[in-house]
Amino acid sequence: MKKVGMVSLGCPKNTVDSERVLGDLVSSGYDLTQNEEDAEILIVNTCGFIESAKKESIDTILEMARQKTDGKCKQLIVTGCLAERHTQELLDEIPEIDHLLGVGQYPQLKNILDTDDGSNFDNRNHVATPAEFYESYTDRLMTTAFYTAYVKISEGCSNRCAFCIIPKMRGPMRSRSPESILAEAENLAKRGVKEFNIISQDTTMYGFDLAMKDGLARLLKDMAKIDGVEWMRLLYCYPTFLNSNVIDFIASEEKVCRYIDVPLQHTHDEMLKSMKRQETEGGVRKMLEELRLKIPKAALRTTFITGFPGETDEHFKHMLRFLCEMEFDHVGIFTYSDEEGTTAFDYPNRVPEEVKEERKNILMEFQKEIALRKNQEKVGQILPVLVEGFDAQENYIMTGRLTSQAPDIDGQVILEKCEAEPGEIIPVRITAAADYDLVAEPTSQPVELVE
Repeated sequence: MKKVGMVSLGCPKNTVDSERVLGDLVSSGYDLTQNEEDAEILIVNTCGFIESAKKESIDTILEMARQKTDGKCKQLIVTGCLAERHTQELLDEIPEIDHLLGVGQYPQLKNILDTDDGSNFDNRNHVATPAEFYESYTDRLMTTAFYTAYVKISEGCSNRCAFCIIPKMRGPMRSRSPESILAEAENLAKRGVKEFNIISQDTTMYGFDLAMKDGLARLLKDMAKIDGVEWMRLLYCYPTFLNSNVIDFIASEEKVCRYIDVPLQHTHDEMLKSMKRQETEGGVRKMLEELRLKIPKAALRTTFITGFPGETDEHFKHMLRFLCEMEFDHVGIFTYSDEEGTTAFDYPNRVPEEVKEERKNILMEFQKEIALRKNQEKVGQILPVLVEGFDAQENYIMTGRLTSQAPDIDGQVILEKCEAEPGEIIPVRITAAADYDLVAEPTSQPVELVE
C-alpha cells in the first residue's frame, strides 16, 4: 500500500473536502501517514480566498516539494481553490507538481493515482476536465475530534459580492440532497459525533435551487430526529435570507445551538451597495432585533471588512458605532484583500494598508471590551459544556466549549476539577471570565439557563 500524506489549508469547507478525499483513498487501499517524510504521495489542499491564504498555500506547496528530493515522496498533488484559480502559474513555477486538481475534480484523484506511477507528465492539469462532485459523504475520514464534525450542505455560491472570488472558483450554489446530508449525519452520529457544525458558502440559501420551501428549517428538523445528534450550530448565514421561519425554528428546537454566524462585512448603506451586498442597514437591524426578541440568549457572531475601496473615515465610524451598539458576542475583522477577478479589483479610491490595519485594530479593541463584559455576565451561571480534553499546547489544562463557542474560531472554557471524558456534555458553573475565554468547574446542579 502506498502511503499518502495530506496538508489541508483554509476554511472548514476545505476540511470537509480533504476528509472526503482521504476517505476515498483509504477505501481504495491507500495507507495514510501524518509524517510527511514517510509519504510516497503528498497532497496539498489549498486555499486561494485572500492574499495571506494564497501565500500560505504556496509556501506549503514549496515545502512539500522539497520532500521529492529529501524524502520518500514520488508524487506531489495540489488540489483546491488555489489550483482552480492559478492553474497555469502553479504548473509553470513549481515543476515538482505532478497533478493539479481544482475544486470540481476531487473524486477523480483516486483514479488518477491508480493509473499513474508518477512518470506520466502528459496531463498534469486536471482542472479543465468536467467537474465531478461526491454524491455520498459517509466514507469521510474524520480529522476533527471524534465528537465534533462539520457538515457541508451545499457547494458554491450564487451571491455576487464585489470582494469575493468564491463564485468564480466554486460556481453557483448547488444544494446537496436532504437524503445525502441526513445519511451522513446518521453515519457521523453512529461514530460518536455529538456536535454538528452546519456549513456552506451561504447556509441560509439551502434548498432554494431544489425548490424547497424553508429548506434549512426542514433539514434541521429532520436532523434533530437522529439519535446521537445533540448540538447543531449554524455557520455562514447570509443576513438577507435569515428570515422569520428560520429564526422561529431555531427558537423552537433545543438541539439547535443558540448561536448564529451572520457575516455582515459592513453596515453603511453606501458601502453595502458598493460591495454588492443584498441587505441594507435597516434590514440588518430588523433581522437582529427579531433574533434577540425571539432568542434572547442567542450568541451572535459576525465579520467586518475594513478598508474596502472608497471607505471613508465617516463610513468607518458608522461601522464602529454599529458594533458598539449591537454588542455581538464574537466578531472577526479582516482587512480588504485586493483579488484579481473580483468586481472590486477595478474600483478606485484605494485605502492605504496602514489605514486598513489601524481601523481593524480599533474595531478589535472595542470588541475586546464587549466580549469581556459579555463573558463576565456569565459568571455564576450553570451552562452545558462539551468537554474537549487537555489543551494541545498546555497539556495540564482541560478545556471545553459552550454552545455559544464554535470550534477553532471562538474562545473556550478552561475546566477546573474536571474528570469528565472528552466528548461528554456536562453542566458547569462559570467561575471567572477573561477577554475571550471562561473558567468553570463541573456541578451536579442542572442547567439553569438556555444559552
